[in-house]
Amino acid sequence: MSVKGTGPSARDRLLAAADELFYAEGVHSVGIDRVIEHAGVAKATLYNAFGSKDELVRAYLLRRHAARQERVARKLDGLTSPRERLLAVFDALADAFAKPNFRGCAFVNASAELAPGSRAAEVCDNARGWVRSLFRGLALEAGAADPDLLARQLVLLYDGASVAAQLDHDTSSAMAARDVAAALLDVATVR
Repeated sequence: MSVKGTGPSARDRLLAAADELFYAEGVHSVGIDRVIEHAGVAKATLYNAFGSKDELVRAYLLRRHAARQERVARKLDGLTSPRERLLAVFDALADAFAKPNFRGCAFVNASAELAPGSRAAEVCDNARGWVRSLFRGLALEAGAADPDLLARQLVLLYDGASVAAQLDHDTSSAMAARDVAAALLDVATVR
């Protein structure tokens, strides 16, 4: 933590620099020297705070995961209708796509570069599991006859919208996915 009035701590500056650079350019193409220069800290500070670049990458991904969870929680906050709660996940996705620096899913991007089984790859796996679990829980709340199947379908929509937003530069893909999710939910909850 930083002392009041002195600005962000060196650790926080390193994380902010890593977030900006790793997300924009990839975790392998950005070297430690660029991160520390961008953060305005000494190399020793990075190693004291994180121990290695791999741990910095892990911390960057954990920060991204927490931000995603917070974004979704804000959208769900105050919603009582199970249907609207489920569809609000796609509203949160639309918010992410609307950011001017959107470059796709940070976890998909990082996964392509990380060694399987690494501590950073575990963060990607956990973030992925969280999305599946979120959709399963919301499908269950909504009364889906087969919440596992609906969750799987919704994850595919979520992923597809992310890819379309990144590769096609189509920020409306989240709303298109929301519409399809609504139709799937209608079918899944018919008794």
